[in-house]
Amino acid sequence: AGDASSVVKGGGTDLTRTNGQVKNGDVDAQRRSLQLKALKAEQRRAEAARLEALKEKVESVLAANPKLAALKSQIRLEMTRDGLRIQIVDEQNRAMFDSGSAVVKPYMRELLREIGAVLTEVPNRLTLEGHTDAQPFGAGERGYSNWELSSDRANASRRELGAGGLPDDRVLLVQGLASSVLFEPADPISPVNRRISILVMNREAE
Repeated sequence: AGDASSVVKGGGTDLTRTNGQVKNGDVDAQRRSLQLKALKAEQRRAEAARLEALKEKVESVLAANPKLAALKSQIRLEMTRDGLRIQIVDEQNRAMFDSGSAVVKPYMRELLREIGAVLTEVPNRLTLEGHTDAQPFGAGERGYSNWELSSDRANASRRELGAGGLPDDRVLLVQGLASSVLFEPADPISPVNRRISILVMNREAE
């Protein structure tokens, strides 16, 4: 086994080679790896197209309902690296909730139920986040604070999505972020910082 004069230095069928030859199995493995990458890329493109279609469907549903069309300025739709983000923000004279309350306003209830119905058309799971502005609430951090309030509002929104037809098992995470992620960092008490964020996740985000 240790004979340095062996004529088969590199192995394989070509005795003139001093380096090992590629095994047939290695070629097959490389081919399968390339095929898998191509398949994953195709799946990502298909999912992105599905989420883009979902975005357009939400926009068309809002436009077709006169009452909901009036809320258009409060809806933010954007494609992100994690999926489709749907944000509903407060306006100065049209809040989603009364101050300090987690009870959804009637017009916002209708909006969330319509969105819940549209979300049933895709299999993607989603997360809900509640956000407040930076104005201290109640007893501050020692009592019922913006942390609890934002969590309760996110959960109230989840219930309305469910009332619109969204199955409970489609929701992966519900959380309250208080004012830790401001929409308008330059104006911490701006109404738009008070919002509900719904992320329809792609497979990688899940």
